[in-house]
Amino acid sequence: MHHFAYRGGLLHAEEVSIADIAAAVGTPFYCYSTATLERHYQVFAEAFAAADARICYAMKANSNQSVLMTLAALGAGMDVVSGGELARALAAGVGGERIVFSGVGKTDGEIAAALDARVFSINVESEAELAAIARIAREKGVTAPVSLRVNPDVDARTHAKITTGMAENKFGIAYDEAPRLYRRVAELDGVMVTGVATHIGSQVTELAPFRAAFQRMAELVARLRRDGHHIAHVDLGGGLGIPYRAGDRPPHPREYAELVLSVLGGTGATLVLEPGRLIAGNAGILVTRVVHTKRGGAGSFLIVDAAMNDLIRPTLYEAHHEILPVREQTSSASMRYDIVGPVCETGDYLARDRELPDMASGELLALMTAGAYGAVQSGTYNSRPLIAEVLVRAHEYAVVRPRQAIDELIGLDRIAPWLDGVDARRSRLATL
Repeated sequence: MHHFAYRGGLLHAEEVSIADIAAAVGTPFYCYSTATLERHYQVFAEAFAAADARICYAMKANSNQSVLMTLAALGAGMDVVSGGELARALAAGVGGERIVFSGVGKTDGEIAAALDARVFSINVESEAELAAIARIAREKGVTAPVSLRVNPDVDARTHAKITTGMAENKFGIAYDEAPRLYRRVAELDGVMVTGVATHIGSQVTELAPFRAAFQRMAELVARLRRDGHHIAHVDLGGGLGIPYRAGDRPPHPREYAELVLSVLGGTGATLVLEPGRLIAGNAGILVTRVVHTKRGGAGSFLIVDAAMNDLIRPTLYEAHHEILPVREQTSSASMRYDIVGPVCETGDYLARDRELPDMASGELLALMTAGAYGAVQSGTYNSRPLIAEVLVRAHEYAVVRPRQAIDELIGLDRIAPWLDGVDARRSRLATL
């Protein structure tokens, strides 16, 4: 469920007209609904209310500071995968004791920052990383709380680019190697075992892969405890899918919680859960304006002012986003379009072969379910500045990331010293 609906013939975010926002801030822009963010977090939290559970929002899905602060106010911790995300979490007021540091390529500087922040746990991805954490912790005179991220070799049955729990994926420590690595942790100064972690992928839309992975984790916890290791928590990652199409019916958080507790509830371990897409996905839309319509022999195109640099998911993952006209259409007349952007790439499309009302230049479209992995993956290809992000709460809205000006984008560059004065030299040559 989300809080985007037609009112008086216009699409609204909660009580605010999308057309009014577009008139004020321009297009394209991302728009997030506070009520939807809060509801999704609360539904997930309520599903685990009877358990000893920590919910750490996976902020790679959407790391806007206002989004983070909205969730932190509800009690969310954060799952971070970089030093930049750690800094954002701390800036949002989330204490280190509520932060889990994941990620496959942590640098020495990031490890040091995690130790300085006294994070709840560092999820270790390799034996080399374990050695680095131990070394840095000894240099600082502290003990690092670590959990080994174990790869259970389970197919999440999701898109190949977002599956993370199979043996051929770069993530985690091989399941059969885990007991040896836990023994290694016990031998090292500077590190202390606090738990075990796993994550099999994103946008998982059936429970069977979770069950297979969690059963393997339950067996591993029992074995590690028999070997004398103190396993206080089990980090299950995230990955529960959301509906992108009208007919999608992924498992409800309540069903997911029932599965988790049936498999791991008897371990007595604290459960760490890291939903990201589930919280933010349906809480956001991308609003774009039709620039031109183009009809050709092979099909019809809506050329819009948003592009693959603003929302790369359709190009990168063949992802589907429902598309709604911002002005509700009353006519039954429709056409099939490819919705494409202005970027100089054939891969620059937002949707293909979609049935929409007959559209004209200047009309607005909303790409639904764009709150996760939208703005965070955007870039400036073709020197297109980053677009605005807007957060709505009831009848009010705020620009929570201003649209980047082209002068700001160019200003990020620095002129090489040997090019200093090049304009003056050109002027002198022109007079010869």
